[in-house]
Amino acid sequence: MIIVIQCANSKRPGAGTLLTKDSTPVKFVARPELAPDDDYAYARPDDISDNDESWRQRLKHYNASVSGNPLGLLPAYELYENPVYLQLAEKVGRSRLFILSAGWGLISANFLTPVYDITFSTEARGPNLYKRRRRGDHFADFCMLPENTTEPVLFLGGKSYLPLFLSLTRNIRTSRTICYNSTIPPDAPGCSLVRFETTCKTNWHYSCAKAFLAGTWDPDLS
Repeated sequence: MIIVIQCANSKRPGAGTLLTKDSTPVKFVARPELAPDDDYAYARPDDISDNDESWRQRLKHYNASVSGNPLGLLPAYELYENPVYLQLAEKVGRSRLFILSAGWGLISANFLTPVYDITFSTEARGPNLYKRRRRGDHFADFCMLPENTTEPVLFLGGKSYLPLFLSLTRNIRTSRTICYNSTIPPDAPGCSLVRFETTCKTNWHYSCAKAFLAGTWDPDLS
């Protein structure tokens, strides 16, 4: 089984970043023009960097050719503060864990990922509006889940991330199962739906992941 879980807002302190030519750390956001005036250079992942390729391309090349990881980027499963990502990687294996990132797309657990602050959450408003990715915004999202995988895919995430999951996995040939919490099932053509009941409403998918890890919930994807 392959698990896809949505990303998290809180990143580990000291997580690495990409750098500009003058060594300014880059923080990736949805709307750089609204970002704070501080010690970071703000950019969208698909903005052209200062070496004439997009930051996304630079990150892809860094992952492909890096020796010794000089920028100290963390693999995706270690980037987020919540321990559930690390625990899922240990249970199902890093090759079977993928992160659905609002900034980078569908990335593998091992993908070296820089600090970013991008979300689909509508709670990113006011001074935090720079973080919010809107439905019509163009992102050249990665999709690292092989189309020819034969393993069933389980998605753990909120409804705001569901459209991205459906879009990036539309060519996957195996079964896709959506775990949901709402009383009304989501619209997910071509997918199976499994309801996980919990009183937790904010980040409820962590409760689902923890129950899976504890062996008290089995999605039964057979």
